[in-house]
Amino acid sequence: MKLILTQEVPGLGSPGDIVEVANGYGRNYLVPRKYAIIATKGAERQVEQIKRARSARAVRDLGHAQEIAGQLGGLKVELIGRAGKEGRLFGSVTAADVVEAVTAAGGPELDRRRVELTTPIKSLGAYTVAVHLHPEVTASVKLQVKKA
Repeated sequence: MKLILTQEVPGLGSPGDIVEVANGYGRNYLVPRKYAIIATKGAERQVEQIKRARSARAVRDLGHAQEIAGQLGGLKVELIGRAGKEGRLFGSVTAADVVEAVTAAGGPELDRRRVELTTPIKSLGAYTVAVHLHPEVTASVKLQVKKA
């Protein structure tokens, strides 16, 4: 099945890319979640519009991504959450929570889809979270989860 990606899909491509995927994966996962549209002649004309929208949102270039990575490297981010007696959180820390905490700590605006939580954060403590700013630049943010 030939699709045009409308959002970044890890391991597959970025918005505007034309990809060939298995029928079930495209029909049951990518298209219903609006990660992709079926590639038709009319849709292929929309690729340029999708790429322009992506470039407006994306980090401009490698130098800018490295600058943002430097800002994030020196930033100490604290996140306050409700926790039980043994230090387990009620719920877990999401990528949106991390983005909000970085902004509150004086860091740059980030896209929550660029934040990678390898394991769910469900307890108090110190964590390192990866942020993919550019295909060549990944920054790490030191996150301290404290009890409310």
